[in-house]
Amino acid sequence: MWNSLSELILRNRVLLLVIVALLTVFMLEKATHVQFSYDRARILPVDHQVYINNKAFQNKYGLKHVMAVAVKDDKFSKLDNFNTWKDITERISDFPGVDNVLSINLLSKFEKDELNTKFIVKPFFDSLITNQLQLDSVFNQLESQKFYEGIFDNADKGTIMLVTLDNSVVSSNDRNYTILGIKEIVDSYLDKHEASLFYSGLPYMRTINSINLKKEILLFIFLTLLVTSLILFLFFRSFKATLVSMGVVIIGAICAFGTMTLLGYKITLLTALVPPVLIVIGIPNCIFLINKFHTDFKKNGDKTKALKVMIQKIGNITLLTNITTASGFAAFTLTKSQSLQEFGLVSSLNILGVFLLSLIIIPIMFSFFDSPSLKHTKHLDKKWVLKMVNYLGYLVQHKRRLIYQTTAVITILALFGLSQIKINGNLSDDFNKKQALYKDLKFFEKNYGGVMPLEILIDTKKKNGLFKSYNLEKIDKLNTVLKSYKEFSSPSSYIDVLKYGKQVYYNDDTAYYSLPNSQEQRFLTPYFSNTKSDLDLSNILVDSLNQEARISLRIADVSTTKMDSIMSDLKPKIAEIFDSEKYDVIITGTTTVLLTGTKFLLSNLFISLILVVILISIFMAWMFSSARMVVLSIIPNLLPLLITGAIMGYFGISLKPSTILVFSIAFGISVDDTIHFLAKYRQELLGSNWNIKASVFAALKETGVSMVYTSIVLFFGFFIFIASDFGGTVALGLLVSITLLVAMLSNLLLLPALLLSYEKSLTTSNFN
Repeated sequence: MWNSLSELILRNRVLLLVIVALLTVFMLEKATHVQFSYDRARILPVDHQVYINNKAFQNKYGLKHVMAVAVKDDKFSKLDNFNTWKDITERISDFPGVDNVLSINLLSKFEKDELNTKFIVKPFFDSLITNQLQLDSVFNQLESQKFYEGIFDNADKGTIMLVTLDNSVVSSNDRNYTILGIKEIVDSYLDKHEASLFYSGLPYMRTINSINLKKEILLFIFLTLLVTSLILFLFFRSFKATLVSMGVVIIGAICAFGTMTLLGYKITLLTALVPPVLIVIGIPNCIFLINKFHTDFKKNGDKTKALKVMIQKIGNITLLTNITTASGFAAFTLTKSQSLQEFGLVSSLNILGVFLLSLIIIPIMFSFFDSPSLKHTKHLDKKWVLKMVNYLGYLVQHKRRLIYQTTAVITILALFGLSQIKINGNLSDDFNKKQALYKDLKFFEKNYGGVMPLEILIDTKKKNGLFKSYNLEKIDKLNTVLKSYKEFSSPSSYIDVLKYGKQVYYNDDTAYYSLPNSQEQRFLTPYFSNTKSDLDLSNILVDSLNQEARISLRIADVSTTKMDSIMSDLKPKIAEIFDSEKYDVIITGTTTVLLTGTKFLLSNLFISLILVVILISIFMAWMFSSARMVVLSIIPNLLPLLITGAIMGYFGISLKPSTILVFSIAFGISVDDTIHFLAKYRQELLGSNWNIKASVFAALKETGVSMVYTSIVLFFGFFIFIASDFGGTVALGLLVSITLLVAMLSNLLLLPALLLSYEKSLTTSNFN
């Protein structure tokens, strides 16, 4: 088969190059239409209860996308500063894509209208304020209002603005224009006053992340191309070999973007990694192919024959290695997470695509080039590589006991480190801790209780049940419980409106800011009923039947572990207040979806890792027809994963979605070295009349050089990711680099040592 394939490729050189060129043009056209995802990645499946609860909440109360803006200004209460903020608020209110603005200058207050038995809703700050004395008077009134306590009552140091965005804008390409336009308007405050401005909220954070993501894709494609091309040139000392290899992976990157468009996917934080990863993974294919070509040409001096041998021998092995690598990524498609499925499918398809490109382009291009000179094959005799491989061979031959003892000690230490790993995950995991996005988030947590929305729904199961005195007391009691958690902001509910109404009824005396009793409810009810058109509580704080109450609050950026601890403490307290047979209490909101999604993602990634090991084990069993050889081939590749896990445990790197990806990806790639070694070992066995010792060292000598080269490329290729602004990408790059470096040493030391130690029991007739 491979002999026929080599003939087919070399006989149809021009036709195949034309096909590749047409494919590249087609994929390039598709790649220009790829879009960035502005929506939150759907991690939870639609049948998950948390997803169902949140969807039901959104259908009833609406989906709000809120951008938070804060100003820290000691002189904010001065008339000039306040008027500047007022002007900014008005400009934002009129800005395209803005639904609503809540700011200190737009706050409302009640005034009692006894004649019409209603509350009149009036602005706290009206247009009649023309001097500092009037403004100070209004600020003094505001600071005494418990209704706004903790949010808008600290104007001496600054204030907060909440901007609700139109839903259609948030999920469109216009989001950048709207978000950045709002920021530009707010930034104009600094033109007149010395102050500090802070921005947060999920729409803002996602927008900034998407902008950074666009920059990073281009940056990492450029850096990976630069670094890998530099390493290739240093290895081969050939511009032709370097340029051809770069051409292969560049076309592969173009195809990756085109594949996303064809599949209807958008670029997310995960799929953005695919093009640079393809470049890093694709280069080893080129190295193995070119190395084999140069090796065979050096032996026989026949370029055509060397090209055929390259396709037949390395093409076969490289196909197997690319299938295992693709399997590592394809395992993500078996999870229930949409974002992981997209990442897995795009990655696995294009890994195989890059293999085909390298198998076609490299032999064809080298067939057009002149025969390699001594300068081009000189890399095969690089002294430092040969010395390193020879030293590893010496250790395998004479120091096997030391290798096993070292492996045993490392394994014990690794297992202990592994036990220290903490499972974690929160919103700011991927944020650069030095950038404004993270610092602004922490400012809002410290001063305003965070920006992550949390909702609690209490269903009394009775129409108008919310206004029963005993239910008012229960909900008020729950509000008190919620205020005891430092991670929560002050809760907001219809209870606050009732208390404020009672206060206004008693001539705005703040001493009466409390729950109305049954008698007070009777004479307050007409006031609220007649005010309903001006103060519509339906779909805001209560449902249309006055049966279900909504308590809204914001939560700090806590981890999944911390959130579980909070909920374990909170839920029993809720159960004490609300009998589960008489009330339905649901905790929902974007926060619960995000944190539950993180845990769901972690469990799915664990499953994908197990699937990767199983899939590759089955593949190895089919390839070598020996169960013993499967065990032997898996051991050297599990050890690097143990060491990586230990590093995470010892250095406090939490197990989270971005770091657990490392294990599946690294395992799928590191097995490639094992396959190359064992395939060469099997070839040498057949050629040496089953001389196991000679076969091991022959395989070590030939594949060792290529494994060192490819490991260096992979190490620096993934190490580039530490330049990312996303913490998850940094962790991925650093940990994969370390894992693959350890995997190289494991496959060059432990694997041949095991082959020599268990030679008789491993090299069975089935393996032949």
